[in-house]
Amino acid sequence: MERGYETLQGSVERLGMGQNIAQILLQSLIKKNQVLDAIIKQNSIQENILKQEDLDMEAFEASLDEIGTLIEELEKLDQGFETVYDKMRVEILEHRSLYQAEIAQMQEQIQQITDKSVKINAAKMRNQMRAENHFKRKSQEIKNAASKTRVARNYYNNMNNLHCVSPQFYDSKK
Repeated sequence: MERGYETLQGSVERLGMGQNIAQILLQSLIKKNQVLDAIIKQNSIQENILKQEDLDMEAFEASLDEIGTLIEELEKLDQGFETVYDKMRVEILEHRSLYQAEIAQMQEQIQQITDKSVKINAAKMRNQMRAENHFKRKSQEIKNAASKTRVARNYYNNMNNLHCVSPQFYDSKK
């Protein structure tokens, strides 16, 4: 009888710990959603920067750095989630009814994460096209300026290379 109590007590403690782990998994997904919101905000900032005629490279680079930091945080959250989930997967699947509320919330968070990921990829593609167009335009401006400089230099050199021919009808007997 005492042995049965110990087994039951172990199960209750394990289930209680499992519920805490389910909450940790849920919190991880919520945090991932928040990080994705921050990436969406940075994408919007980049879009505004790229819409300007004169690109503010410092602001653009700062935004890229911030997105890089956020992506690193996402990777850590994903790794942590996978590690915890792998350890608790069997427990959660075997006692699905105990974790029904957490599972429903996790599914909702995962749906939001999926929607935000699609939104981020679309914004990334738009910003990439804007950046490429901006850089092509600047490259063309540089080529045009170089061409104009080359034409001016050639004109100057040609004019300097013309040897002044004295007038043919100049009376030098004076």
